[in-house]
Amino acid sequence: MTGIYIHIPFCRRKCPYCDFFSVCSGEEQWEQYTQTICQRIVQAASVYPTKADTLYFGGGTPGLIGAQRLCRMVRCVRDHFGLQQAEVTVEVNPEKRDIDFAALKQGGVNRISIGLQSAHDDELRQLGRLHRTEDAVRCIRSAREAGFENISLDLMLAIPLQTKERLLRSIDFCARQQATHISAYLLKIEPDTPYAQRRDKALLCDDDRQAELYLTAVQALHEYGYEQYEISNFAKSGYQGQHNLKYWHDEEYLGFGPSAHSFMNGRRFYCGRSFESFWQNSITDDGAGGDEEEFLMLGLRLTEGVTNERFRRRFGKDIPREVFSRAEKLKDTGLLQVSEDHIALTPRGFLLSNAVIGRLVI
Repeated sequence: MTGIYIHIPFCRRKCPYCDFFSVCSGEEQWEQYTQTICQRIVQAASVYPTKADTLYFGGGTPGLIGAQRLCRMVRCVRDHFGLQQAEVTVEVNPEKRDIDFAALKQGGVNRISIGLQSAHDDELRQLGRLHRTEDAVRCIRSAREAGFENISLDLMLAIPLQTKERLLRSIDFCARQQATHISAYLLKIEPDTPYAQRRDKALLCDDDRQAELYLTAVQALHEYGYEQYEISNFAKSGYQGQHNLKYWHDEEYLGFGPSAHSFMNGRRFYCGRSFESFWQNSITDDGAGGDEEEFLMLGLRLTEGVTNERFRRRFGKDIPREVFSRAEKLKDTGLLQVSEDHIALTPRGFLLSNAVIGRLVI
């Protein structure tokens, strides 16, 4: 089964830390964009006659374009890719503008991801967010009243003004809102963003402080019943994000929209980061994908790690013994767990994931 990702590249205002492709525009472009996405879905279905069991609207701010347009795209995907018993997620921001959650629910959306980021208004102002904590409370309440049970909240770690105590209060806020899933991401300063340009003034955390806040979040979320299943993702039992698991399990997915990536039939390809690329349907081949090295690198992002059983199902053989040999040499560092048929990073290992994975998979 395939995953479908639809990028909605529209925002009310660009956040100063954000490096995703998005623009500020109006309803005329939203309508044209929706129509074009539906056309591309129809075209893709003729090339890839497969079924999908996840659909994810990311951004940008998907909720901005309205429930009616989002539901038209859901219907189009359902008509051409099935979506039987599928997880259908829409990202929204908890701004004062009303979101028609009832229409989204009726239209087939069953999971909402809310860009909370923090439960402290002064931290939200530092992040350039338009909402305040009371807006988030209202947004979550509205989603629940519309019948949404599966609600994910985003938190940012190591942001300006954040202390360990303030982070714990934000986590407590998420738990009291009965979120089923929490994505907790360390703030990363991307080049060419306003945050990068004012790095010395942004009250950013150093590496040691980032590590402390990350490990604090992992422990606190565990105590509230959120089990970590990926570097930055935590869920109540049965509520792991199924769409993103496709990426980490190195499974197939189709992406629609500028900057959206795809992996189908052993090839990776993407649409460029511009509307020109999107309107012209300019797709760039990104080479072969899904080999043993890539499978291991992606799988090691998960707390389940990689196992001989899963590797054998994909490649018909066990994980190469040299990978286990390299893992054994790192075992005493506390960065990973190793058995005769299993390798997984620990929370401390996740903090150094790129370096650790690079040591294991050469």
